[in-house]
Amino acid sequence: MSGALILVVDDEPQIHRFLRPALEAAGYSVARADTAAEGLRLAASRSPDAVLLDLGLPDLDGQEALGRLRAFSAVPVLMLTARDREADKIAALDAGADDYVEKPFAVGELLARIRAALRHGRSQAGVPEVLAVPGFEINFARRQARAGDAALALSPREWSLLELLARNAGRVLTHRQLLTAVWGPAHTDDVQYLRVYVAQLRAKLGPAARLLRTEAGVGYRLEVTTP
Repeated sequence: MSGALILVVDDEPQIHRFLRPALEAAGYSVARADTAAEGLRLAASRSPDAVLLDLGLPDLDGQEALGRLRAFSAVPVLMLTARDREADKIAALDAGADDYVEKPFAVGELLARIRAALRHGRSQAGVPEVLAVPGFEINFARRQARAGDAALALSPREWSLLELLARNAGRVLTHRQLLTAVWGPAHTDDVQYLRVYVAQLRAKLGPAARLLRTEAGVGYRLEVTTP
């Protein structure tokens, strides 16, 4: 999505010095904010296509800033974090972040995450009928999936899980998000149950199981983007 406006909200000058040329070289326009207040103002006034939001801001915690942003915008948000606590990542994703990237990060990985977030943002207006990548295809309208040349025989629950991951391709979905959507709110703590179904899906996907990534302690993503 060449020309997309990326809003970077981070209080570290070196992050901006590093990110601006990398993003501009990839064809994006860049807006800078050093505080949550400035980031929220720019998000409202300039309507960026995606936001990179640091969790550790001087005037407001990144998660609280995300909550305020979500009150008026559905823009894709990638959290930038130096924190290695799984609880922080999970809380940000559950609060509405589309993804997170841990500092220090490679430019290629960040750009891949941005592309995935932009695709997901565009898809909200009209989800494509078919998602196809080498070795895997899912047809949402027909409720069919193929791995290689073989059609997958999926149970209703397996289909619901795969469909949810595919509709959010490239995005991390937390255990809680997946369990709530597929099994209901009474099952939000049944992580082992989810692991069993993921293992079953991987077995049926065969070589395409490489696309179904585990985010340790956080959740899963269907990875269809290469750095």
